[in-house]
Amino acid sequence: MTQAKIKYGIDDKPPILKLIAFSIQWLAIIVPTLIIVGKVVADIHFESSGEQIIYLQKLFFMAGISLLLQVLVGHRLPLVIGPATVLLIGVASATSSSYAAVYSSIFIGGFLLALMSITGLFARLRSLFTPRVVATILVLIAFTLTPEILDLITTSAGKASPSKNLVFSFLFVLVLFLVNKYLSGIWKSTLILWAMLFGSLFYILLFKSSFPLAADLPFLAGFFKGLSFSFDLEASVLLSFLIGFLALSINDLGSIQSVGEILKPSDMSKRITRGITLTGILNILAGIFGVVGPVNYSSSPGVIVSTGVASRFTLIPTALGLLGLSFLPKVIALMGSIPSAIIGIVLIFIMCSQIAAGLLVAVDIKGGFTFESGLIMSLPIMLSIITSYLPQDGVNSFPVSLRPIIGNGFVVGVLAVLIMEHIIYRKGKRS
Repeated sequence: MTQAKIKYGIDDKPPILKLIAFSIQWLAIIVPTLIIVGKVVADIHFESSGEQIIYLQKLFFMAGISLLLQVLVGHRLPLVIGPATVLLIGVASATSSSYAAVYSSIFIGGFLLALMSITGLFARLRSLFTPRVVATILVLIAFTLTPEILDLITTSAGKASPSKNLVFSFLFVLVLFLVNKYLSGIWKSTLILWAMLFGSLFYILLFKSSFPLAADLPFLAGFFKGLSFSFDLEASVLLSFLIGFLALSINDLGSIQSVGEILKPSDMSKRITRGITLTGILNILAGIFGVVGPVNYSSSPGVIVSTGVASRFTLIPTALGLLGLSFLPKVIALMGSIPSAIIGIVLIFIMCSQIAAGLLVAVDIKGGFTFESGLIMSLPIMLSIITSYLPQDGVNSFPVSLRPIIGNGFVVGVLAVLIMEHIIYRKGKRS
């Protein structure tokens, strides 16, 4: 993409009406991911709907703060940010550990990420992440989320039995891909939003599922009351999340670089350092708030290309909108009432894109995708799938201190690909 196709550059300020319109578009892209990740994690942590809504409120607040700071003082690029899916895997694998241990680990992971970025150590660790390792990690994120996705699409609601949910999910996801094939521009970028909206309405009408309106909630409410942070260090949980943070850092770097490749801004190396450092600091804050930490998303380049708008200032009203929504529990509750099956369907769609991205990285390996490359990727993937579907009795047979590691398919897969790439096949042809 050439610079001539950009209507508004990074530091340009569009007219107010266009600024608001573009901001709403960004909001429509960010909100679905917040609802999807927030709803999955909140269901893991809490049984009370009130506590789940408070969790979503905190997640919206965290996303608003993160976006505002990154645009103004971090990488200062038109790049959306939201909860990291890779950390969701860590949360799902640490159900036997305390809430405090999970978010203490996110706190520490954020601190170490910021420290590595500031000191330059992160640049040295990047050598571990060869194209084959990165491709495997992208695929692992999708595969290790499949148990949670399966639970979501088989959850009974109204007149929908698990079998009906499965049939509905398979058909609806095919429709999503069909529609995605013919959409373009902002319609394609906001497809997830429309899928959640119309999918929910259709599901409720088809299966007579309830749609709670949260009438007992106040219209305006804060969530700072009772906000507390307890430090609880569990070595196995921490190690699990630190491996997740390695993947998060590579994701963050790739997202910032992808926008940089399109816009060619000055001082790109400084923007990367500031952006990754701030991502670490924001994860510290997320740990204090008790929510999944943020990461820069790679979806921004497609939006920039389709709209021709690269102004970072269009994201400021978006950030303010997220902050405003975080204090509206009724609105959050309404958005969080999306049927579980729809959440699962949308996650399938998103994770297929994740796998596609991983395969693109794999086939673009220097020297071509060899049989050896296939072996290096296949064992970690197989081990991660087996680990992710271990029976609960099997997981419980491990010592409690090892369950967050041995029972985490993503961690097992990442360790396996690092061993395959840098130890077993170290003397082989390097990519």
